[in-house]
Amino acid sequence: MSNVFAKAFKLIVGESATDVALRMPKGRPLKKLTERELIQLESEIGSKLFGVVPRGHRREFFCLDAKTWIWHEAGKDPKTGKAVEQTIRYEVHDNGILKVQEGPRYSFIDGEELNNFITAITMYHEQVARNIYGRDPQTGQKIA
Repeated sequence: MSNVFAKAFKLIVGESATDVALRMPKGRPLKKLTERELIQLESEIGSKLFGVVPRGHRREFFCLDAKTWIWHEAGKDPKTGKAVEQTIRYEVHDNGILKVQEGPRYSFIDGEELNNFITAITMYHEQVARNIYGRDPQTGQKIA
């Protein structure tokens, strides 16, 4: 599992990444994107990994740093109409993935939840590498 994380963080931003250039506002000279802008672009991809985002909801899933993943969802409860918001931080430790929730609630994930997390970060890595950085997710080489 640590191999997936290692690959995700060794990617180099390609200056000619087509998708990044297409998302930039027109009339703006090309410039390097800030770390926050890259996280926002990555989060757009991450938000779609869990299915369609319901209308009026906001979802984010992204890699904050080498050992931290963030999942955030906000919207209205369909039954009560009340605003609901949840943020979960996943921390990568040598002995597992620690799930940190508001409350505070801390637990290491396992079983199906761990498998789903690994699947999500694998898909995230592949799509972000290709669609934002223009890199092959396996080799890190630029995609022609």
